[in-house]
Amino acid sequence: MFKKTLITVVLAAALGGCVSQSTYNQAVQTANTYASQSRTYQALSAQLQKEVQADQVRIKELQGQLTVTLIDEIVFSSGSAQMNAKGRETLEKIVGTLQSVTDKRIVVRGYTDNEPIGYELRQRYPSNWELSTARSSDVVRFLQAKGIDPTRLEASGFGEYQPVAPNSTAAGRKENRRIEIVLTDMKF
Repeated sequence: MFKKTLITVVLAAALGGCVSQSTYNQAVQTANTYASQSRTYQALSAQLQKEVQADQVRIKELQGQLTVTLIDEIVFSSGSAQMNAKGRETLEKIVGTLQSVTDKRIVVRGYTDNEPIGYELRQRYPSNWELSTARSSDVVRFLQAKGIDPTRLEASGFGEYQPVAPNSTAAGRKENRRIEIVLTDMKF
């Protein structure tokens, strides 16, 4: 609501001759960006409605970025760095929307809790940091295989070092095991 009011005020001032053409053009571009981001948000919310209602997915807009957070085992089973069937099914729902937003970079961020990795997985991934990076890379490879331009894709892992909840409880650890897909401005 605030964005619409701000845009209306800026456009009204521009039309009244109170601002330069450059300022007016910038205001129109900003309004178009907000409208496009809002449409993308609405599309993702509709496509992931079931997962959002089950609190397995969260979608938020903040500071010009749109973030889709996939919580815990919806994408990866415990002790695995390969996407599970539910993860592939969930991502398949939003591939079309991600493809259509060609002016945005798609950053996939992997996070873990602070629990040590099991013996078998540790043979391949020495720490949660490597595991989180492998998981985000698996998501990126999936998106690329589905036709998203790889020059728009980025994978990064943060391991246990950016928790959103305390790791002292099972519920907190579940919140910290997540994948975030962030739509952000292209950086050249």
